[in-house]
Amino acid sequence: MAETNAGVRRLLADSGEPRGWVPLRADLVTALLGVWFGVGLMIDAWAHSNLTELETFFTPWHAAFYSGFAAVSGWIIWQVYRNVRLGRQGLAAVPQGYLAGLVAIPAFAVCGLADMTWHTVLGIETSIDILFSPSHLGLIVTMLLIITTPLRSAWSAPDVGVRPSLGRLVPALAGLAFAATLVSLFLSYGDALQYGSADIVESFSDVRGPGADRLAASMAISNVVLLAPVLLVVRRWNLPFGGVTVMYTVAALMPGSQTAFENLPTLLTFVAAGLASDVLIRLLRPSGARRAAYWAFAGLSAFVTWSLYIAVASVAGGGLPAVPELWTGAPVVAGLIGLALGALFLPNALPADAADAGRA
Repeated sequence: MAETNAGVRRLLADSGEPRGWVPLRADLVTALLGVWFGVGLMIDAWAHSNLTELETFFTPWHAAFYSGFAAVSGWIIWQVYRNVRLGRQGLAAVPQGYLAGLVAIPAFAVCGLADMTWHTVLGIETSIDILFSPSHLGLIVTMLLIITTPLRSAWSAPDVGVRPSLGRLVPALAGLAFAATLVSLFLSYGDALQYGSADIVESFSDVRGPGADRLAASMAISNVVLLAPVLLVVRRWNLPFGGVTVMYTVAALMPGSQTAFENLPTLLTFVAAGLASDVLIRLLRPSGARRAAYWAFAGLSAFVTWSLYIAVASVAGGGLPAVPELWTGAPVVAGLIGLALGALFLPNALPADAADAGRA
């Protein structure tokens, strides 16, 4: 036992080399396995939302979810082990960006065991209570750390540069987008992407019931959940064309899985909104050094996104909502929220050389 403990201490002792980065192909594999992990959660979310007869922890839906965890976790551990075989020890063996994901792996496993115990003792949640289960909250936080590993890896990687290509950023953007879907999942009671076209028109056609209040609040929540990750990467890099489209397409998958894609026009709206935001980036060229352009993009992106939301719902739902103040004012409110987020993310412009140095 003493020899074993001494061996463990030698392994954990940092060998002093600077931590390096994994190659792009390794980040791409991490992202793809993270997609497996994320899609597994979407399948499980669909089952909880649509199958009321769930009575056990051991389901095909949980198998899809936890097999994704096993796959991406094994790959992250392998990246560390490869460095150990090369003689690195301690933190020196952990690639840049991979430490938080590595620490989250055992934490997720503990939360998974807690989730199994919770379901065995208290049963399976099929309503809003699923979003407040302590074991589920633990799973979601640790999962978020795992799937955003490619983002952290790319954040300061020397080969990314000031103007990365879309291919170079896809692993990072996919990880960030799936993280946003996790947040939207646990805010499902305020997710405007789950509304169908007819529901949107009906809700904004009557101010006497709770429908208008709920939709307006959901639009504000979803606006922040969608836009904040985009503003993060736009501040960090000159985002290549298609980047926001990728993120918004992924973001539409979680509410789609929860509604069995019955609200397809609404979901496709956000793919179009991502494309519109990519066009705005091309026109405005927002960056950390261009504060006015950054603020303009933040406000206009939100305004255009939620204008499309109302427009598509009106076309697919049979006409404009009956209360003009709501359908005209809601996109304006969204734009003002976007402008406020822009000011919070970039209160002062970064010096051009400092911005470029931080991105290099």
